[in-house]
Amino acid sequence: MKFVAGLKKYGIFAVLLLLIIIFSVASKAFLVPSNLFNVARQISMLGIAAVGMAFVLLLGGIDLSIGSVITLVNIVAAWLMVKANVDPVLAALIALAMSASIGFINGWIIANIKMPPLIVTLCAMTILEGVAYIICGGLPIFGFPKAFTVLGQGYIGLIPIPVIIMIVIFVIGSFILNKTFFGRYFYAVGSNEEAANLSGINVKRVKYLVYTLSGLFAGIAGIVLLSRTNSGQALAGKGFEFDVLTAVVLGGVSVNGGSGKISNVVAGVLIIGVLSNGLVLLNVSQYVQMVTKGLVLLLAVGFDCIQKYQKSNA
Repeated sequence: MKFVAGLKKYGIFAVLLLLIIIFSVASKAFLVPSNLFNVARQISMLGIAAVGMAFVLLLGGIDLSIGSVITLVNIVAAWLMVKANVDPVLAALIALAMSASIGFINGWIIANIKMPPLIVTLCAMTILEGVAYIICGGLPIFGFPKAFTVLGQGYIGLIPIPVIIMIVIFVIGSFILNKTFFGRYFYAVGSNEEAANLSGINVKRVKYLVYTLSGLFAGIAGIVLLSRTNSGQALAGKGFEFDVLTAVVLGGVSVNGGSGKISNVVAGVLIIGVLSNGLVLLNVSQYVQMVTKGLVLLLAVGFDCIQKYQKSNA
């Protein structure tokens, strides 16, 4: 029993360590400091958006619009800076306000119209992707002030700025879940929405907050990505929601809601980053990578469902 409990608690970190060992042996380029920094920089956007997705899953919901929010933020912020000559800071703030508003709208529809989160965010994903294409005409937008690139390409000491932003977001996410009553509400609503409502928790407001935060964190990821690539792309966030969902579920956040923690999400994000980077170094084709990530998500969700079944029959 102790072994099983330990496996559930530390298994995700054991998997991460195993992957590092395997890729270190398979490729001499993996443990090179420059590559490790590259992995950290690559996962920063994933980690930022993963915190918002973790909150949503804790409620028993899902947010498939994350990738499209990142794309739209990319295009809108780029358009404001290049076409409308808006100051980069103001352009970023406008784009973030927009992303948070999109999240709030998703939450409002889910809470008040009772539409399934899967359908609401799937529709939002399609709509936002279309809006992004309309704004840019499918063409990249570039020509930003050089100072803007510091956010995605700069360093503080030896640490890339995107990694610092990701760490700050992880700390904020952990603080919300562990040190605030909002965090307790997230777990309560995800465990039993009806019981949470009867206990006096305003379930609708909790959903507003969670989806707004998901939109905001996706927006921050979009701004960091725009700064890093120095170009607003119509496909910037295409498929991004799948990697985020995989990382969060792999990190032990239950798709059924009510359980999970940020520390394990960090491990899930690292696993996706290490796996992607290692497969690229080994010259594994993109299609095999897609199959691998799909299997990882399937196994993670399957393990979560088995745990839930065992608890319900205990």
